[in-house]
Amino acid sequence: MKQAPRKYANYIPIRELETLEERLSPFKVYAELRDNTPVRYDEHRECWDVFGYEDVKYVLKNPKLFSSARDRANTSMLTTDPPKHKQLRDLVNQAFTPKAIEALAPRIQEITDELIAPHLSEGHMELIDDLATPLPVIVIAELIGVPAADRQKFKDWSDVLVKGARDDSEQAFQELLEEKKRNMQELHIYFTDIMEERRLQPKDDLISLLLAAEIDGQQLTSDEVVGFCILLLAAGNETTTNLITNAVRILSEQPELQQELREHPERITSAIEETLRYYPPIVAIGRVAKETVELNGQTIQAGEQVISWVGAANRDSTQFEHPEDFISDRKPNRHMGFGFGIHFCLGAPLARLEARVVLHTLLQHMGNIQLMPGTALQPIQSAFVFGVKHYPIQFNLINR
Repeated sequence: MKQAPRKYANYIPIRELETLEERLSPFKVYAELRDNTPVRYDEHRECWDVFGYEDVKYVLKNPKLFSSARDRANTSMLTTDPPKHKQLRDLVNQAFTPKAIEALAPRIQEITDELIAPHLSEGHMELIDDLATPLPVIVIAELIGVPAADRQKFKDWSDVLVKGARDDSEQAFQELLEEKKRNMQELHIYFTDIMEERRLQPKDDLISLLLAAEIDGQQLTSDEVVGFCILLLAAGNETTTNLITNAVRILSEQPELQQELREHPERITSAIEETLRYYPPIVAIGRVAKETVELNGQTIQAGEQVISWVGAANRDSTQFEHPEDFISDRKPNRHMGFGFGIHFCLGAPLARLEARVVLHTLLQHMGNIQLMPGTALQPIQSAFVFGVKHYPIQFNLINR
């Protein structure tokens, strides 16, 4: 079998995750790799894997040594380095101030209530299809300025953006590459059309704001506006869907937490932070070494890919006491569930807000939340996203 080209390193699961159980809960495998090979080269995937907290933090906080650049045609903040990255982020921050995000809370509550209302009397719902997927799609679509009629297309594109190869064969990689290429072309055309409409007739949405924004007299280019919309689509939807789902999964796996959070709703915020540590939506982040560097006794050559496993770092016992326990009010909690450094997730406040509203609402209305008996969970097909495809729950209605 041919070795995987370097560009596929982010799409290939590590070999050690062999069974379904390990893919559904990979943290024991991560712990073994962190303890035995904290920095190792994977010949098959042609990349370096970094598992320890301090090493992962070092990679993510040093963009001069470990670059985010992937593709010159891709101009989103995820794939640019300073100083261009700071310029893009400063422009976009104008739309993501804490005040602007918190102002969305009533609308997020309204959408959440609308989505769960039909299911309360039934005592069961498909958490992902009925709530965790449509909520962030609707919120991001409304923020960007996507028409309501296009939300399903929006979701389908979002799924492909984070998709991994079905297996590690060369054919699967090529099929995935072609699918992603088509997806990006469709997205570029779609957002370009909306952008041109907003140039002629601005509205109260993010595309209009980005087109008008200036820092030091410089505006975003058309490609940069489109690139940011695509970034929001990928990061804003999938990450939030998995954060919500993973939080409810923890509540159903550890039912005593449900009563704890009902009795102490002020802990919901810290419980979301603990979810980001314990079941992070993103478990790995890719970089490219810009120069030859030594890391934990290993020499990484310039140009080689480096995968930082935040899913392993988040359970490093040198940083977290009782790392295998979910502690709802854990403090301090220096997890890297939203990344670290200059690429720390710009949408983190929005994802946190949506998760907070959802958990508070579910716990208000639903008692004894559990995974539907007989459900066979299936992991998302991705090397760097942690979540499941479906999560049907049943519950008792709490009358208030």
